[in-house]
Amino acid sequence: MGRLLAFLIFATTAVLIVFGTLFPAPSAVALAGGATFLHSDSTPEEAVASLVQEIGRRDWKGAYDSLANKSEFTEADFTRDLTGIYPSLRTYQTLEGFDVKPLHSTDNDADIRVIFRWSTVVGTSRDVRDLHVTRSAGHWQAAWPLVREARVPPQVIPVNYLRWDVIYRGGGDDWGAQDVEAPHIRIVDMHPIDRGGRVFVLGEILNEDVVPAYVSVKATLLAKNGSTLASEDAFDKISHVLLPKQVTPFRIDFQNVHLSDVDSIRMDPVSSLVPASADPVIEVENQKLNGLPEPSLTGQLLNQSGQIVNVTHVLGTFYDGSGNLVWVSDEYANRALLPETPLPFAISLPADLSSKVSSYRVITGAYDSSRFE
Repeated sequence: MGRLLAFLIFATTAVLIVFGTLFPAPSAVALAGGATFLHSDSTPEEAVASLVQEIGRRDWKGAYDSLANKSEFTEADFTRDLTGIYPSLRTYQTLEGFDVKPLHSTDNDADIRVIFRWSTVVGTSRDVRDLHVTRSAGHWQAAWPLVREARVPPQVIPVNYLRWDVIYRGGGDDWGAQDVEAPHIRIVDMHPIDRGGRVFVLGEILNEDVVPAYVSVKATLLAKNGSTLASEDAFDKISHVLLPKQVTPFRIDFQNVHLSDVDSIRMDPVSSLVPASADPVIEVENQKLNGLPEPSLTGQLLNQSGQIVNVTHVLGTFYDGSGNLVWVSDEYANRALLPETPLPFAISLPADLSSKVSSYRVITGAYDSSRFE
């Protein structure tokens, strides 16, 4: 029963991510400062803010018509740049807020940086665009920096990958018949850190078995008198499906708890046998650790399979010079990952921890909507 329940939780989570991306419930657009939409183009900042609010209202025609360079591309191109050609997190994202930052300005032209904060089914996604704004007949118009999404050409891609199917005990089997044993997993590293009045439990889990496992882990913080301070589990700071001998990092966040109040930590890892395959194969290329002022790990994802990955989850594990865990962070790609088409990623790293990092490891997880059709 426990294995079935865990598998159902995993399947439900995956379905919610994919279907939440493809068929979300309508929601209101929250704009910066809660301002009422008023179109104005009397200054470069107002012209850009008006454009962004039209985008936030998904008024593609109104936004496109206001552009200074609309002759360079069609309205459909503009819409696809914002929503994607293939279903992904950006397809039905909603504008949570934005910041407008002037970079350069003269009497007749200006460069404005817009930081979009998009709300998606897996949290907030950040996108940065630099717009050139020009003045004509007393009005300011922004030129949109179009990013053309690659299209997948017709082709045949041979695949050769491992796959595990599971046959569970059926209703007609003997009541006492034994079901398939749960995979053997082990926590190979775990330690807590205290940052800004919060406790973070970092660690890694190894699938020691020869079959794939759905894994999860729960941490309970215990006080010196043995009472429970808090209990949380790793939700998205973990790769839930592990193939044989794979390792996933995990990070469990506790709010408003100080490590000095914690006497011990009880860890509860669980595993269930699930069907899985080694496809799609996602290669991580051109990895680079970037330092201050905005520490991050950047690189490119390359989908080596023949299927489109609608949602890609990237997990980064950071270590110090002695191999100890320093931090675990993640990012969801907001564009679909197309076959043989590189897609950049950037995983942020806290500035106060960046000087401790000397090595890192990146793993990926994938959700493909076709598996739920």
